[in-house]
Amino acid sequence: MQMPLIASPLNYTGGKFKLLPQILPLFPKNINTFIDLFCGGCNVGLNVKSKKTIYNDINIKLYDLYNFFKKMDSENILKQIYKIIEKYDLSIVSKYGYEFYKCDSSKGLSKYNKNGYLKLRNDFNTKNNTSFDYYIMFYVMIVYAFNNQIRFNSKGNFNLPVGKRDFNTKMEQKLINFIERIQEQNCYFSCIDFRNFNIQNLEKNDFVYIDPPYLITCATYNENSSWSENDEKDLLDFLEKLDNQNIRFALSNVLSSKGKTNEILKYWLKNKKYKIHHLKHKYSNSNYQIKDKNFTSDEVLIINY
Repeated sequence: MQMPLIASPLNYTGGKFKLLPQILPLFPKNINTFIDLFCGGCNVGLNVKSKKTIYNDINIKLYDLYNFFKKMDSENILKQIYKIIEKYDLSIVSKYGYEFYKCDSSKGLSKYNKNGYLKLRNDFNTKNNTSFDYYIMFYVMIVYAFNNQIRFNSKGNFNLPVGKRDFNTKMEQKLINFIERIQEQNCYFSCIDFRNFNIQNLEKNDFVYIDPPYLITCATYNENSSWSENDEKDLLDFLEKLDNQNIRFALSNVLSSKGKTNEILKYWLKNKKYKIHHLKHKYSNSNYQIKDKNFTSDEVLIINY
């Protein structure tokens, strides 16, 4: 029986929550260990039934935040979140309404929250320890940041501007659900480059889901071309190693987007026996696509079983 679907408390670009009704039925049954190799917001791993789940992401700050959530009581976390919101004089529309902040829903809350958010961001960036407050500040900062995204500059400083929304009841419930789910699951988090992920101990009933940055799309995680053609080729080599070891995998990617074609992926798929499932979806959590009214994308799930 499928568990109730829950969404990540992070609005991670490219998050797969809206695609779950399409991709989960394509996943194998009876999974021993499920590996969410590029877990991002964890939307997939949260909703896959398995005996053990490994969430992996190369972002060390995200890894630390998830481990913090896994070991802390949700009631205490919420209490501390509201303390940070109050300390930096940030809005809580669900409690006081837009009029209290002299804002409206269409324009959002950025005008009111800007100064408090920038003070919070500066304090976070100059904080040199990973105390309880550090992780609470990090999460609140994400919630009040532009599009709830996560982005650090080359110096390691969080650098997104203030966003339009605040910590509402829906986000609060998502956070509670997330904490409860990862505390119930037999799961752990890892933070290593996919090339170094040890697949030697995997067995035939294990399953690896791969949702990498998309080579031909423009998103927050790929603004500085952090995902290169070499990364793409290394990942495809990694998939072949899985296949040679008879390990089941599913790869999310796009074959084409906004007039571009992923020629590397397309060429690699030639003469492969893998199945390609074409999915139907347009992301709504990225302004990049919204600007392009003619946006079309051939998003696929490629499986080897």
